[in-house]
Order: sequence, then C-alpha cells, then structure tokens
Amino acid sequence: MPNIKSAMKRVEITKKRTLRNSAIKSSVKTAIRKFENALENANIDEAKAKLTVAISALDKAVTKGVLHKNSAARKKSRLVKKLQKVQG
Repeated sequence: MPNIKSAMKRVEITKKRTLRNSAIKSSVKTAIRKFENALENANIDEAKAKLTVAISALDKAVTKGVLHKNSAARKKSRLVKKLQKVQG
C-alpha cells in the first residue's frame, strides 16, 4: 500500500475504473453470446435484433475507452459475417 496521499488516491481510482471496465466488458460478451445463441437456434429475426444490441454494446465500450475502435470494428465485422453466412 502506498504512503503518499496522491498514490493512495490513484489506487482507489484504479479500483473503481477496473470494476467499471470489467462490467462493460462483461455486458459486451453477454450481448455477443446472446446473438450467437440466437444464430445456433436458427432464429434469424431474433439474431438480427441481438446483433443490433451487440453492436450498440461494442460502440458504447469504445466510447468509454474500454475497447479500441479497431478491435470493436473487427468484432462487429465478424458478427455480421456470421449472420450473413447463416442467411444465405
């Protein structure tokens, strides 16, 4: 544990940010998992709805600084590709 007051504050801030970042990452993973489950069950309409939710979650993670924009773009691209593969 640090002795300097500013270092103690930085430790607390880091803990808060780590919790927030892990919560955002978890919500992104959950949204992606729900989309993939809808695809496995061959619910194309539900999968489309879940895809928009997953893309929204990825975009929010980028704006919060949790994910890099290129990483999110790659994930979105792969999700759309999966949907197109199932559709036709």
